[in-house]
Amino acid sequence: MNKISKDSKDTEKIAKEFLEYLCGRQDLPQACVVGLSGDLGTGKTTFTQFIAKNLGIKTKVKSPTFVIMKRYTLTPTLSRRERGHRYKNLFHIDAYRLKNEKELLHLGWEEIVSNPKNLIFIEWPENIKKAMPKKYHKVFIKHLPRRSGTKAGTKEGHRKFRIK
Repeated sequence: MNKISKDSKDTEKIAKEFLEYLCGRQDLPQACVVGLSGDLGTGKTTFTQFIAKNLGIKTKVKSPTFVIMKRYTLTPTLSRRERGHRYKNLFHIDAYRLKNEKELLHLGWEEIVSNPKNLIFIEWPENIKKAMPKKYHKVFIKHLPRRSGTKAGTKEGHRKFRIK
C-alpha cells in the first residue's frame, strides 16, 4: 500500500489507519513488530508519535536515539476493548546507533518480541536484520522530490509511505 502525506494531518491519518489494521490482527503468537525505514528526517518518529497518540498515550513521545528503547504502558479503555485491542505495551526502539543485533539482545529483546501483548516500532531495522522476526510489518518513508519548474517549497514536507 502506498500513501502520500502532504502534511502532519495526512501522516496522522495514515498512522491511524495503520494502527486500526494492526489492532484487527489477533492471530499473532508473538509481539507485533513494525520496522520503520527512511532517511534522517523523513518522519519515522513523527509516525510513531501519532501511533502513540491514537493508543491514548498522553506523554510526549520523543526519539529514543540516545536511550535506544522507550516503553509506554497502555491503559485499557472501553473503546480499545471494543475494537479488540490486545496490546499492553508500546515499545519504541531506535537502532540507528546500534552496531549489531547483540546490543539489542542486552535490552531483553527476546522476551519483548515473544510477548503478544507488545506492539514494537523499530526505527532503522536494517541495522539489526538478524534480530528481526521473519515476519514483520515494514513502513518505508521517503521525502518526495520537488519537481523542476515548481515554486520552491511546493513539495516541501511531502512524504511517500510504502507499507508492507
